[in-house]
Amino acid sequence: MSGARVGLYEKALPSALGLEEMLRVARQAGFDFLELSIDETDARLRRLTWSAGERTELLTAMRRAGLPIRTMCLSGHRKYPLGSRDAATRARGMEIFEQAVELAGDLGIRVIQLAGYDVYYEEGDEYTRTLFEQNLRRCVSHAARYGVLMGFETMETHFMDTTAKAMRYVKAINSPYLGVYPDLGNLTNAAKLYKADLYQDITAGQGRLLAMHLKETSPGVYRDMRFGEGHVDFSRGIEAAWAQGVRLFVAECWDSGAANWREELSALRAFIGGVLEELEKRQAITQNRAYSKNGGIPL
Repeated sequence: MSGARVGLYEKALPSALGLEEMLRVARQAGFDFLELSIDETDARLRRLTWSAGERTELLTAMRRAGLPIRTMCLSGHRKYPLGSRDAATRARGMEIFEQAVELAGDLGIRVIQLAGYDVYYEEGDEYTRTLFEQNLRRCVSHAARYGVLMGFETMETHFMDTTAKAMRYVKAINSPYLGVYPDLGNLTNAAKLYKADLYQDITAGQGRLLAMHLKETSPGVYRDMRFGEGHVDFSRGIEAAWAQGVRLFVAECWDSGAANWREELSALRAFIGGVLEELEKRQAITQNRAYSKNGGIPL
C-alpha cells in the first residue's frame, strides 16, 4: 500500500541467526525493517550495554543487509516494572529505560514500544499505579532529550488492554514523545471481553497512534498463532489505524521451529500485503465517488 511500511518482529526468526542474517532474511521476505527485542532475558538485556564498537558494527550490518532496525519492543519491564513496590526493581527499570533510549538513539530507532504494565509479577493497586506514572514522567523527559518516541503496547492484562486505557496516561503526561503503539491481537481480545467496538477503541487514540503490532489471537490466547487462524479482523483493524495516520505496521509472531520457516515468513508478508492492497482499493473507490459527487474528475 502506498506509504505503508511493514516491519518484522525479531522473534519471528530463529534465534540461532545473528542480527545481520535476520536483517537479510527479513529483507528477502519483503519486509521493510526489523523490530529489535529487548525482553527480560539476560541475553537481550545485555544489548543495552553494547560498546560503541558493537553499535557501529550493527549499523554497518544494516547497511550491508539493506534493511534498517526502526522500532524496538521493550518488554524487559515485565521483570523490572516501573511501578514495582521494590525500590531496587524500580531503579533497575529506570536504568533499562534510559539505556534503551540511548541505544535507540545510536541505532537510528525511531519508536520504542513500551509495555503497558504498572507491575507484572506482583499485584497492582493504586500505589503501584502512582509509582508507574511518576517514573513514566521521568522516562518521557529522558526520551525527549534524544528525540525518541515511545508508545504504549496494549497488553493482555486489565491494566492497559485497550487504546482508551493507554490514552489515560498519554493525556495525563501530555508530551509529544508519548503515544500508543497498540497490539491489534490484544485489542481484539479486549473488545470481545468487554463487548466493545474495536474500531471505536482504536479511534480513541486519535492523533497519538505511532505504529501498530499485527498479531493473531483468539479469546484467551495471546500468542503463537498463525495469521488467519484466529479471530482478528486485520482488514478492519488496519483500516482504523490507517485512518488515524498510522503508516508503520509490525508483524508480531514467534518462530515455531518449522523447517519451512522461510516460506512461512514470505507467506506472512504476502498475507499482510493482501490486506493492505484491498484497503487501498476500497479507499480509491471511495475517493473516486467523492470526486464524482462533487463534480470533480475521478482519479
